[in-house]
Amino acid sequence: MADPKPINWRNALTIVSVAVLVGTELVGVSWAAGWALGGIFQLPRAFGIAFEVAGGLFGMLLLFYFVRAALKVEPIRG
Repeated sequence: MADPKPINWRNALTIVSVAVLVGTELVGVSWAAGWALGGIFQLPRAFGIAFEVAGGLFGMLLLFYFVRAALKVEPIRG
């Protein structure tokens, strides 16, 4: 079995930094959209919270796919 390639710390730091920046924006916007939809349609508070949570989870899903695509461009190993 071949030894794994060493970690390229410069690329790793770039990926982590971008993930924090983009993740904050994606999750924040998705969460706010859920809050806004609950308010626009004057839903009960429980439904509003459900929309917020669903929006936050959707933002995290988008972040997952973003980081996966970023790792193809900036590989951490090698």
